[in-house]
Amino acid sequence: MVREQAGQVLAANLRALRDRGGLSLSELARRSGIAKGTLSQLESGSGNPTIDTVFSLSNALGVPVSDLLTAPADSEVVLVRAADLDVLSSNAVDLRMVRRLTLGDTVVEVYDQRVRPGQTQYSAGHPGREHVLVTSGSLRVGPAHAPHELGPGDYVCFPARAAHTYETVGGPVESVLLLEYPDGVHASHGD
Repeated sequence: MVREQAGQVLAANLRALRDRGGLSLSELARRSGIAKGTLSQLESGSGNPTIDTVFSLSNALGVPVSDLLTAPADSEVVLVRAADLDVLSSNAVDLRMVRRLTLGDTVVEVYDQRVRPGQTQYSAGHPGREHVLVTSGSLRVGPAHAPHELGPGDYVCFPARAAHTYETVGGPVESVLLLEYPDGVHASHGD
């Protein structure tokens, strides 16, 4: 049930963002590098996106990831239950978006992030800054040319526009990831 609801939110947001930008499915496929058939499935709510797919769509549309994954809030009190969160996965990372915050002109997305041992998550880059706070395990993270090793309680912030990596040092890692989007990256709905 949770995945179905999340899929419907993504479907509605993707259609609205594509329509607002005046983009055809073919043009969005070209910009994002995602097959037109896959985009059609996502817009119908029947697709199963990966982390890479969602970030590619975010970059192609010029919006924060939360513009694709978040339904508008309808209450002043926000309670998020872990069991209600959809998981975006890649070869190395499981992300659960906990919250989107709009602070003035800045959008901050809060994620629960789990990194599996023996794999490396590589990102070619995207707008904004990444803030990482490790809560358990040891993580090598940051710019691909000079990552930092973090243990429990350690924090790093780096520009996300350049290539960067996430890799465990030993066993699994639990961390909090904040994505901070700069002015000029459009946010479609506020808190």
